[in-house]
Amino acid sequence: MAAMGVLLSSLIRRCWGRQAIPIAIFALLLLYLSARSLRALPGCGSGAQSCTPEGPLLFQVRQESGSLEAPGREEPPCLGPQDLLGRMMGPFRASLNTEGDMELSQYLAGWRELVKFLIPLGSIFAFATSEASTKITALEARVRGPEAAHYTTLAAMVAWERRAGVLERPGSALRGSAPSSGSKTLLLLHRALRWSQLCLHGVATGTAGGPDAGVQCSDAYDTALAPHHPWLVRQAARLAFLAFPGRRRLLEMACPGTTEAEARAALARAVGTLEDVYNRTQGLLAERGLLQLA
Repeated sequence: MAAMGVLLSSLIRRCWGRQAIPIAIFALLLLYLSARSLRALPGCGSGAQSCTPEGPLLFQVRQESGSLEAPGREEPPCLGPQDLLGRMMGPFRASLNTEGDMELSQYLAGWRELVKFLIPLGSIFAFATSEASTKITALEARVRGPEAAHYTTLAAMVAWERRAGVLERPGSALRGSAPSSGSKTLLLLHRALRWSQLCLHGVATGTAGGPDAGVQCSDAYDTALAPHHPWLVRQAARLAFLAFPGRRRLLEMACPGTTEAEARAALARAVGTLEDVYNRTQGLLAERGLLQLA
């Protein structure tokens, strides 16, 4: 780790210029990811506790972030089934169709669309979503595998994994290359959703004269992810935020061909859906004592 610190310090001194920042980010992330490339696909291996966030209970998010509802009753543009935001919101909403539970296949479909939406927004999103994609694939293998009948909903999954004895003890580390349980993998995705929700909320609701989108998303990172990332990744992420796209550019990418006000309204509505999914998942995991599983 000391050698990595020397490397990072050297990179930072060389990368004060804005054009050099992506090179530093790439070098740091490549160094980190190369150490992970030989691991099996589920979870985060022996580093599971340090690769995802634990932040405050999500029931606090609505109070922290404020109202997300756009004024008026008309549906904002960009939320149709063929639009980026609409394709993401559809399956996430459908995952909540089972009262008091969550449908896993729809949840994962929503995550797939969220990944597609986030990647073009900048290198920092691409890095975060590469981790999420690995976990989505791992959980999809269970939802579609030989035990698929036990992986229809979150509640069914947790109940079966407890009966089968494959559910890790809270806070325990995996041994060797043993895959994470489906419940643990979902917890890691659930935590990753918090950063996306808080960051995009900042993009949608930021005001003139207030913090720019990069600062708001960096603050969201510090809240949701940084406490559970290794030192090297935290430094790489903070460098990446220096080159974060401006709010107007992010809104144009989220809702192309509309006014800024329309884009803000559409993104706020989408963030509200993410918050609903997050709150439902938080409650289900809390009821089952799984928030400290990883």
